[in-house]
This record gives sequence, structure tokens and C-alpha cells, in this order.
Amino acid sequence: MAAPGPKGGYFSAAASAFRRDQLGFYESCASQYGDVVTTRMGPYRLWLVYHPDAIEELLVTRARDFVKSPGVRLMRPLLGDGLLLSEGDFWLRQRRLAQPAFHRQRVAGYGQVMADFAERHVAGWTHGASVEVHAEMMAVTQAIVGKTLFDADVSGDAHDAAEAAKVLAEDFGARLTSLRLLPAWVPTPGNLKARRAIRRLDAIVDRIIAARRASGEDRGDLLSMLMNAQDADDGTRMTPRQLRDEVMTIFLAGHETTAVTLSWTWYLLAQHPEAEARLEAELRTVLGGRAPTVEDLPRLTFTAMVVSESLRLFPPAYGIGRQAVRATELGGHPVAPKEIVVAPTWVVPRDGRWFDKPGEFRPERWADDLARRLPRFAYFPFGGGPRQCIGNAFALMEATLIVAAVAQRVRLSLVPGQRITPTPYVTLRPEPGIRMRVARR
Repeated sequence: MAAPGPKGGYFSAAASAFRRDQLGFYESCASQYGDVVTTRMGPYRLWLVYHPDAIEELLVTRARDFVKSPGVRLMRPLLGDGLLLSEGDFWLRQRRLAQPAFHRQRVAGYGQVMADFAERHVAGWTHGASVEVHAEMMAVTQAIVGKTLFDADVSGDAHDAAEAAKVLAEDFGARLTSLRLLPAWVPTPGNLKARRAIRRLDAIVDRIIAARRASGEDRGDLLSMLMNAQDADDGTRMTPRQLRDEVMTIFLAGHETTAVTLSWTWYLLAQHPEAEARLEAELRTVLGGRAPTVEDLPRLTFTAMVVSESLRLFPPAYGIGRQAVRATELGGHPVAPKEIVVAPTWVVPRDGRWFDKPGEFRPERWADDLARRLPRFAYFPFGGGPRQCIGNAFALMEATLIVAAVAQRVRLSLVPGQRITPTPYVTLRPEPGIRMRVARR
């Protein structure tokens, strides 16, 4: 039996609805057509899968039948063949080279830097000041990823990197929803602007790599691992281009996603004083005014629940896309080669079948090991299967330590009169930002 879905075509109502409101399109397809939906989008047949079992097929049991989607591949001019976009044996080799930097013990060793940078950052906020928290979180997470994984001070690049990343995020958003944009190599004003933004980010990454090469040191961090890694079979090392692609991918993916998560976390806490009060009480009991450490994490249970609930309602990766490379099936429906499948992370964890009162911010729902009781793919902010985010443990620890460090020092309240919209670019950014008033404790 064919899967239901909106009538599609190059310039159909479905394509228009997707362009106008991508998140709303995912929601309406789920509510109107069910767990497996199909339509046409431009030149492609598009499948939307909303049931955890079908998502598990996509990401785990039939993962070899798929590659990353053409939408994600729009980032190739920026990320090249880094971990996010590479495929097959090349991807597997690169993943194995980078994996040791993200082993549990190594990640725990980064905790001190994460807490120190958060403490230092919030110390610069004055009582009564207004801050744009998304920009602030981008700056602190960028500094952390620079220091922990590349042992580089990138704090002076925060403004440049943020400006360039915003240009590229908007360019990606426009490309994803347009069926008529010219290829990236055509010198249109938009393409030239995107190229300049890539050059700005290249300058930061090139400087990080050049400084390490000049020092000749092996500092045991991710950058040294990537620079010194040799292929077990033929002894070759990464080319300069491969190294650049990996550093760029991890530099950007390693801070943007966590910054987005933290931005939405402050937004949610400001609107739920009872959750904020419970968080403050936990921080007083566990930390008593000192900076958080990795050793505190087992007792910062409510803090971790706040992060989990923020990720449920506002997942930075709002949809996970794949393209079939051979005939396969999902949820009992045949999927042909080249067809695209999206698992909308924006919709699935807001489903009342898996979560009670799914539209509400209730961190306490994560008590009693809810994550283990759920179907595996009812909640999947970091994807799953072989392509699961390499930095998921890093990101969760970083977000928890930053929430603890910041919430202990200040209370953040929303400046009135703002209209903040979750906007699907590369990640689910809050547009036009979130202005908040600082009250020092």
C-alpha cells in the first residue's frame, strides 16, 4: 500500500508550504497523514518518517542503504569531506582517527576548561545589563572547543566567526528551501558573500593549524591526533585539505549546536520560574557557591534534566536527512534509489504517544530513567546508529556545566516585547536572537 501524503511536484502546494514554514510543514504532515508520509519536493520523492521503529530502520538497521541527504551536502563548500559529510571507507577511517579525543575519560578531562570558561564569561556581565544570550553562548562554546580540542585561543575571533557563521546559516536556509537558486560557483552577490564568509572561517582554522605546525608539539589533543595519524595499511597521513575539513567541521559543529541548546535553555527557564527555582536549589545544595566540576555531575541531576528537556523541545538538529543509494524499505514501504528520507527531530519528541503533555517544559519528566523506558528513537537529538554525533558526551557535559556555572551566578529574564522564532538554518537558531536582563545573585 502506498504511503499517504500531500500532492507534490516542482512548484506544488507542498513545496510552497515547505519553503514558507519548514517546521510547520513537518508538523502538518504528521497530524494529517501519520507515521510514514510521502510527497514530491522539486526533483526528488521525499519521505517523512515519524515512528521510532522506522527511524531505527533508517539510522541503524538499514543505515548502509543510505548516505547523507542533498540538503546536508549543501554545506560541502564550507565543510568539504569532514566527518559530517564524508561517506564509506573514507568516513570510517576519519571517524576512527578522531574517536579517541571523544572517549569518556578524555572528555571528562575537558570539564575543568568548560567550567572555567563559563565562570570567566559570566563574570563580565554586569547587574542590570541586557545581553543577547545566543551571541554570548556562541562566544563561550567557541572558546571552549578551541581550547579543549585544538589547544588554541580563539576568543579574539568570536565576533568574526559569529558573523561568518550567520551569513552561511542564512545562505544554507535559503538554499534548502529554494528550488531555483543558482549553484554555489555562480558569482551572484549571495554566493560571493558566502564565499567571503568561508574565507573568514578558513583564516581562523588555518591559523590554528599553522600555529601547531610551527610549535612541532604533540599535545595529545584532537588536533595532534589528526596531524600525526597514519593509515594502518599504507602509512599515509591526512592531506592538508583533509585536515582543514576535519578541523573546520569539528570547530563549527562543536560549538554551534551546544550554543543553540543553551540559548533555548535560558529562554525556557525564564518562562518557568518553578523549574528555575528548583535548579537554583540544586546548585546551592551541590555547589554551595563554588565552580562546578566533572565530579559534581552525578549529583547535578535536575540540571541535566533541564538540558534534556531543552533538547527535546528545541533540538538543534531539527531533522535528520538521508538519501537512498539502493532499493530498500522503511516501515513496510518501498524506498527507491535517490529518494530522500527525513526524520523530523522537531516533531517526534513532541508526540503524545511517547511524552505526557508533550508541549510543556517539564524537566522532571526525565526522572526515574525515562530515557531508558522510551522507544529508542522517540528522542534522538544526536541522531543514532553509526553516524551518531561523535561529540554527544562532550556536548551534554559542556551544556550541563555551563548551565550550572551561569545559573549559580546570575538570573536571566527575558527583555519584554520580543518575538523570538525558532528558525531552521543549519541548526534551529532563535531569530533574531534572545535579549535577556542580567540579575547578579
